Amino acid sequence: MKVTLDYGKNGLDVELPDANIVGPLEMQPTEPLADAAARLDDVLRQPTGTSALAELARGKKTACILICDITRPVPNEFLLTGILNTLEEAGVPRDGILILIATGLHRPNEGDELVELVGQRIAETYRVENHHGTVLDEHTFLGDTDRGVPVWIDSRYVEAELKIGTGLIEPHLMAGYSGGRKLICPGIAALETVKVWHGPDFLEHPKADCGILDGNPVHDENTRIGRLAGCDFIVNVTLDAKRDVTSIVAGDMEEAFMEGVQYAKRFATAEVSEPCDVVVTSSAGYPLDTTFYQSVKGLTGVLPIVKEGGRIVIAAGLTEGIGSPEFQQLFEENENLDIFMERILGKEYFVLDQWQLEELAKVLRKVKVTYVSDGIPDETLRTLFVETAPTVEQAVADALAEHGADARIAVVPKGPYVLPVLTSA
Repeated sequence: MKVTLDYGKNGLDVELPDANIVGPLEMQPTEPLADAAARLDDVLRQPTGTSALAELARGKKTACILICDITRPVPNEFLLTGILNTLEEAGVPRDGILILIATGLHRPNEGDELVELVGQRIAETYRVENHHGTVLDEHTFLGDTDRGVPVWIDSRYVEAELKIGTGLIEPHLMAGYSGGRKLICPGIAALETVKVWHGPDFLEHPKADCGILDGNPVHDENTRIGRLAGCDFIVNVTLDAKRDVTSIVAGDMEEAFMEGVQYAKRFATAEVSEPCDVVVTSSAGYPLDTTFYQSVKGLTGVLPIVKEGGRIVIAAGLTEGIGSPEFQQLFEENENLDIFMERILGKEYFVLDQWQLEELAKVLRKVKVTYVSDGIPDETLRTLFVETAPTVEQAVADALAEHGADARIAVVPKGPYVLPVLTSA
């Protein structure tokens, strides 16, 4: 069977043994919106759970619009065009509007990357700035949550009269689903907030996982943080396998988000009757597979459908390397994952981005992992607690030798954009 895995910008064609294949597991087929612009106009005028955006904007002199950074394929230019037109028609002055890139603790998006993010016209015409999560002085303290998370939020957002969030609703490895409240935390939260919210007290909870909202402490807490910071209006999309817009929701931060989640869940879910010995997957291609750090999402998403002691084979471009210097430091400082977990559970040890290594540890406690990539040399990848193979075909052949010629192999070409679930669970 020939399958194209999402890999970099162009995909990766692989040949897999037909007799062993379960799948490919794909997003449920759905038609993209026939007229996305008309739908956007409709939801801005008749949103869920709140007044029309134009009504909320009337009389306001300042507005802050949050957008995702380059690691999310959000159609920012499309969404911003409709929102900006609405704000200016309602009387918000252009020089009072700030588009704030919710980088979280990722690097800033500048130059050509900024143009790619919002389009040439918006980049040249409006104020577009990056959030800097490690610069505490750029944040306002809003108090502690009941669970002890100190809430520091970007002051530019806090001080705006009108607060708007945009984004993409898709399965998320910790918070259940992205979108909605996540543009605020971690999007524009300070490190002091994120390191507690992303700490082991939250992430080791069994419901801090893909596709789970009910009882998920990560979701519950960043919803509380979103409420503390305030959010007047959100505009979120869902996308199909070709990244065309399939739905747009707008309005109240919680009500509109949940409306979008129901849509995303219905079309992202792919059912499997029983666990498989091997899963072949991706990290959803560019821009999500540019670093090893981001690629971990491709592993966690398929973990529920792999047998204990099984194997995940993942193809990821990794064109920008491992990740942040701090994330790389974690591998240098920790000889193995047992040492790492002992350190972070002891609460005295903290390194920026440690939460993604914690997620990798969850995967490796259950299965083995093989990476196929031309972005990072194999000898470097093998220092990251994973195995390597020159091709997906070779990795699968090795897995069959390990698990038997009749091993079941699930294939998830689009990685974390698909939510595989066991019907036998």
